[in-house]
Amino acid sequence: MEQKVNRFVYWTPRILTILFLLFLAMFSLDVFEPGLTAWQIAVGLFMHNIPVFVLIAVLVIAWRREWVGGVAFIFAGLLYIASVIMKVFNNGFEWYYLSWILTIAGPAFLIAILFWVNWFKKARTKKKPKEKRKKSQKK
Repeated sequence: MEQKVNRFVYWTPRILTILFLLFLAMFSLDVFEPGLTAWQIAVGLFMHNIPVFVLIAVLVIAWRREWVGGVAFIFAGLLYIASVIMKVFNNGFEWYYLSWILTIAGPAFLIAILFWVNWFKKARTKKKPKEKRKKSQKK
């Protein structure tokens, strides 16, 4: 049972990150408009997907160092909230801005929490054998 929990805690943030990145990349499809050249579309796709590329790099690092994923996804969620708040200051408040925050920052915070849980669980399992060794040495 413990191993199933460990596998779930290990794989869930990674799979959710991949799904989240695909979701974010989907928003770049609005660059396809009639009359644009292939170069303009390529540049538009690149510009729209810069956050996706950054989060892919974070995922690669966080695959082994979960604390990096926890910190980076919290930072990404806070950065997105800050950008929406700036939009509120410029354009005025609209209720749908709250749904934007829940849709983008919400999953980022969830992924961050799952990476932190995985990191704490891994740290706790690494600490247990050391404690057992100390107890056996005392006897």
